[in-house]
Amino acid sequence: MPEAPLSAIRSLPSWLLGRAAARGRALVAEALATQGMKMWHHVVLSAVRDLGPVAQAELGRSIGLDPKDLVGVLNDLQTQGLVVRAPDPADRRKNAVSLTGDGAALLTRCEQVAREANDALLAPLSAAEQDQFLALLVRISGSES
Repeated sequence: MPEAPLSAIRSLPSWLLGRAAARGRALVAEALATQGMKMWHHVVLSAVRDLGPVAQAELGRSIGLDPKDLVGVLNDLQTQGLVVRAPDPADRRKNAVSLTGDGAALLTRCEQVAREANDALLAPLSAAEQDQFLALLVRISGSES
Protein backbone atom coordinates (compact mmCIF):
# COMPACT_ATOMS: atom_id res chain seq x y z
CA MET A 1 0.00 0.00 0.00
CA PRO A 2 1.49 3.39 -0.96
CA GLU A 3 2.13 6.06 1.69
CA ALA A 4 -0.43 8.80 2.15
CA PRO A 5 0.44 11.93 0.15
CA LEU A 6 3.03 14.09 1.88
CA SER A 7 3.38 11.71 4.82
CA ALA A 8 7.12 12.42 5.03
CA ILE A 9 6.47 16.17 5.18
CA ARG A 10 3.53 15.89 7.56
CA SER A 11 5.59 13.94 10.07
CA LEU A 12 8.24 16.67 10.38
CA PRO A 13 8.24 18.60 13.67
CA SER A 14 8.35 21.88 11.76
CA TRP A 15 5.20 20.93 9.83
CA LEU A 16 3.38 19.86 12.98
CA LEU A 17 4.43 23.02 14.85
CA GLY A 18 3.24 25.13 11.93
CA ARG A 19 -0.14 23.40 11.93
CA ALA A 20 -0.49 23.81 15.69
CA ALA A 21 0.50 27.48 15.43
CA ALA A 22 -2.02 28.05 12.65
CA ARG A 23 -4.75 26.44 14.76
CA GLY A 24 -3.76 28.54 17.77
CA ARG A 25 -3.77 31.77 15.72
CA ALA A 26 -7.20 30.90 14.30
CA LEU A 27 -8.63 30.21 17.76
CA VAL A 28 -7.24 33.47 19.15
CA ALA A 29 -8.36 35.46 16.09
CA GLU A 30 -11.90 34.10 16.48
CA ALA A 31 -11.89 34.94 20.19
CA LEU A 32 -10.59 38.47 19.59
CA ALA A 33 -13.22 39.01 16.91
CA THR A 34 -15.89 38.56 19.59
CA GLN A 35 -14.45 41.74 21.12
CA GLY A 36 -14.28 43.52 17.75
CA MET A 37 -10.49 43.19 17.66
CA LYS A 38 -7.90 41.90 15.21
CA MET A 39 -4.63 40.21 16.15
CA TRP A 40 -2.29 43.14 15.39
CA HIS A 41 -4.64 45.56 17.16
CA HIS A 42 -4.42 43.35 20.25
CA VAL A 43 -0.63 43.15 20.00
CA VAL A 44 -0.34 46.93 19.70
CA LEU A 45 -2.69 47.57 22.63
CA SER A 46 -0.71 45.14 24.77
CA ALA A 47 2.62 46.73 23.83
CA VAL A 48 1.31 50.25 24.47
CA ARG A 49 0.13 49.13 27.91
CA ASP A 50 3.52 47.60 28.69
CA LEU A 51 5.69 50.36 27.20
CA GLY A 52 3.50 53.46 27.22
CA PRO A 53 3.70 56.22 26.81
CA VAL A 54 5.93 55.05 23.99
CA ALA A 55 7.29 56.72 20.88
CA GLN A 56 5.55 55.41 17.79
CA ALA A 57 8.83 54.33 16.15
CA GLU A 58 9.94 52.46 19.29
CA LEU A 59 6.54 50.76 19.48
CA GLY A 60 6.87 49.50 15.92
CA ARG A 61 10.40 48.20 16.53
CA SER A 62 9.39 46.46 19.76
CA ILE A 63 6.69 44.38 18.06
CA GLY A 64 8.30 44.02 14.64
CA LEU A 65 5.55 45.83 12.74
CA ASP A 66 6.29 47.85 9.61
CA PRO A 67 5.83 51.60 10.26
CA LYS A 68 3.18 51.94 7.52
CA ASP A 69 1.17 49.07 9.00
CA LEU A 70 1.58 50.46 12.51
CA VAL A 71 0.14 53.82 11.44
CA GLY A 72 -2.96 52.06 10.11
CA VAL A 73 -3.43 50.06 13.30
CA LEU A 74 -2.90 53.16 15.47
CA ASN A 75 -5.35 55.12 13.34
CA ASP A 76 -7.96 52.41 13.91
CA LEU A 77 -7.28 52.28 17.66
CA GLN A 78 -7.31 56.05 18.03
CA THR A 79 -10.57 56.36 16.07
CA GLN A 80 -12.11 53.88 18.52
CA GLY A 81 -10.80 55.89 21.48
CA LEU A 82 -8.49 53.11 22.65
CA VAL A 83 -5.17 54.97 22.36
CA VAL A 84 -4.06 58.57 22.15
CA ARG A 85 -1.10 60.00 20.29
CA ALA A 86 0.39 63.20 21.63
CA PRO A 87 3.72 64.97 21.22
CA ASP A 88 6.41 63.24 23.25
CA PRO A 89 7.44 65.58 26.07
CA ALA A 90 11.06 64.41 25.72
CA ASP A 91 11.11 65.10 21.96
CA ARG A 92 8.21 67.12 20.55
CA ARG A 93 9.04 65.89 17.02
CA LYS A 94 7.86 62.40 18.01
CA ASN A 95 4.44 61.07 18.90
CA ALA A 96 4.03 59.20 22.18
CA VAL A 97 1.25 56.61 22.25
CA SER A 98 -0.72 55.91 25.43
CA LEU A 99 -3.61 53.62 26.33
CA THR A 100 -6.95 55.17 27.26
CA GLY A 101 -9.23 53.82 29.98
CA ASP A 102 -11.43 52.26 27.29
CA GLY A 103 -8.34 50.72 25.71
CA ALA A 104 -7.24 49.22 29.03
CA ALA A 105 -10.72 47.78 29.65
CA LEU A 106 -10.88 46.25 26.17
CA LEU A 107 -7.36 44.85 26.53
CA THR A 108 -8.40 43.11 29.77
CA ARG A 109 -11.33 41.47 27.97
CA CYS A 110 -9.13 40.51 25.00
CA GLU A 111 -6.53 38.93 27.27
CA GLN A 112 -9.25 36.84 28.91
CA VAL A 113 -10.69 35.52 25.62
CA ALA A 114 -7.16 34.91 24.27
CA ARG A 115 -6.34 32.85 27.39
CA GLU A 116 -9.54 30.86 26.91
CA ALA A 117 -8.62 30.23 23.24
CA ASN A 118 -5.17 29.01 24.29
CA ASP A 119 -6.78 26.80 26.92
CA ALA A 120 -8.92 25.28 24.16
CA LEU A 121 -5.80 24.72 22.03
CA LEU A 122 -4.09 22.83 24.85
CA ALA A 123 -7.22 21.06 26.13
CA PRO A 124 -6.20 17.63 24.73
CA LEU A 125 -3.19 17.68 27.08
CA SER A 126 -3.16 17.06 30.82
CA ALA A 127 -1.98 19.90 33.07
CA ALA A 128 1.43 18.23 33.43
CA GLU A 129 1.68 17.73 29.66
CA GLN A 130 0.75 21.38 29.08
CA ASP A 131 3.53 22.52 31.42
CA GLN A 132 6.03 20.21 29.74
CA PHE A 133 4.89 21.24 26.24
CA LEU A 134 5.24 24.95 27.04
CA ALA A 135 8.69 24.41 28.57
CA LEU A 136 9.78 22.50 25.47
CA LEU A 137 8.40 25.20 23.17
CA VAL A 138 10.39 27.83 25.05
CA ARG A 139 13.54 25.74 24.64
CA ILE A 140 13.18 25.06 20.92
CA SER A 141 11.98 28.58 20.10
CA GLY A 142 15.12 30.14 21.49
CA SER A 143 13.01 32.27 23.86
CA GLU A 144 14.76 31.18 27.05
CA SER A 145 16.03 34.05 29.15
